[in-house]
Amino acid sequence: MIQGVAVKELITFDDERGFFREIIQHTDDFFSAGFGQLSHSLVNAGVVKAWHGHNYQTQWNYVATGLIKVALYDNRETSETYEELMEFFCGDSHPAQVYMFPPGVLHGYKCLTAPMNIIYVTSGTYDLDDEVRIKHSEVNYDWNK
Repeated sequence: MIQGVAVKELITFDDERGFFREIIQHTDDFFSAGFGQLSHSLVNAGVVKAWHGHNYQTQWNYVATGLIKVALYDNRETSETYEELMEFFCGDSHPAQVYMFPPGVLHGYKCLTAPMNIIYVTSGTYDLDDEVRIKHSEVNYDWNK
C-alpha cells in the first residue's frame, strides 16, 4: 500500500426501489485536507488516462457507473514507498469504494466497462501550477495485463 493512499469501502442500502450510498462525509479522516472542487468525467471503453497528480492537492475518486482498473504510482522522492505501484479495480461488480491519493502520488486508470462516470473531489480549485502530468510511458506499467 502506498503511504498516504486511502481506500474507503462504502455501505450501500438497497431494496426494490434502487439504492442509497453515502460517499464522503466531512468527518472522514482523509477529508481533513478540505474541499475545493467537485468534478465529473465520462470516459469511453478502452480509454487509458495516465499519469496525473497534484503538487499540493489531495484528490478523492468515486466511480458511479462502469468499471476501471486503477493504478497509483508514488512519485514522491522523500516517501517510504517511492516508486511503488498499486492497482485495484473500482466500479461495477466490485465493492463500492472511494479512493484518495495525496499530493505527489500519480494516478491513472483504464476504462474496462463503459460508459464510466467518475466523480472526483479535490482539496483545492484548478490551478495549473498544481497539476502534474506525465506520459504514461514514463512509468513502467502495462495497462494491457
